[in-house]
Amino acid sequence: MSNLLDPSILFFVFGAFAGLVRSNLEIPPQVSRFLSLYLLMALGLKGGFALAKSGLTATVAAGLGSAVLLAIVVPLLGYLLLRKFLPPLDAVALAATYGSVSAVTFITATQHLENTGVPYGGHMSAAMALMESPAIILAVVMANLLRRRTAGSAAAPSLSLGKVLHESFTDGAQLLLLGAMVVGLLTGERGKAVMQPFSVDLFKGMLAFFLLDMGLLAARNFKEVMGKSRWVLAYAVVGPLVHASLALGLALLLRLPAGDGALLMTLAASASYIAVPAVLRFAIPEANPSLYFGLSLGLTFPLNIVLGIPLYAKVAAACL
Repeated sequence: MSNLLDPSILFFVFGAFAGLVRSNLEIPPQVSRFLSLYLLMALGLKGGFALAKSGLTATVAAGLGSAVLLAIVVPLLGYLLLRKFLPPLDAVALAATYGSVSAVTFITATQHLENTGVPYGGHMSAAMALMESPAIILAVVMANLLRRRTAGSAAAPSLSLGKVLHESFTDGAQLLLLGAMVVGLLTGERGKAVMQPFSVDLFKGMLAFFLLDMGLLAARNFKEVMGKSRWVLAYAVVGPLVHASLALGLALLLRLPAGDGALLMTLAASASYIAVPAVLRFAIPEANPSLYFGLSLGLTFPLNIVLGIPLYAKVAAACL
């Protein structure tokens, strides 16, 4: 209940309500883009400042390593299950969407931990960046392999792995996150003091404004969820919980702190609705966008924001 009373979450709920009643309330795309870039920049700075203070430790290495492992295992397991209920390329696309991560879900989780006084490592921002690309790469490779097995695949669209790698590692949002982290790492405590009004004081208000926009967008994409197979809908709800459980198991095995474990669970449970769908539209045009985009944004994202994040935090605090 305390998470629902957080202003940011309430603005998300309000945005979803406005969208469902078909209000003409709208955040201009340019403003929404600016808000997302601000949040990534502020998050990167916070992570860099924390890394400058803690340094590279065994805990940092364990957190980053477990993040990469999850980014490979989750989409592979997702595909093995989803191919039983969906056409192969749709299964690949949906598995990639749920194998990647949502930056906004992660940012909301960091805010929840700060509100509840749970410390977490700044390196988890780097973990988020590392987890975004593996699912995209796996999806492109698997899609190309599937096309080669299909008759007439010579005319089928294909995207080179080199191009995918270049786009993944030079994507503006991800590059800004990593660049801000480097700036924070190099400037340390002095930089933190200088950037305090920008990266801390404004953060909660900007996040609330952005989640208002995300609530509107989620509500308007909720209709894409209707009519889907009950097994696919079940995956969109249960799958993230299973992925979070895998992350919890790794956190227990590696003895990660509760805050890092909660964020790792959040990352594993989240689904991409920006980076992966943007690539999939060109890499796997045969797949149905309303399936992977509608489920991730219309169902999984709201569930994680309202219910998932506090659940992962409580479970991590009890187990780690």
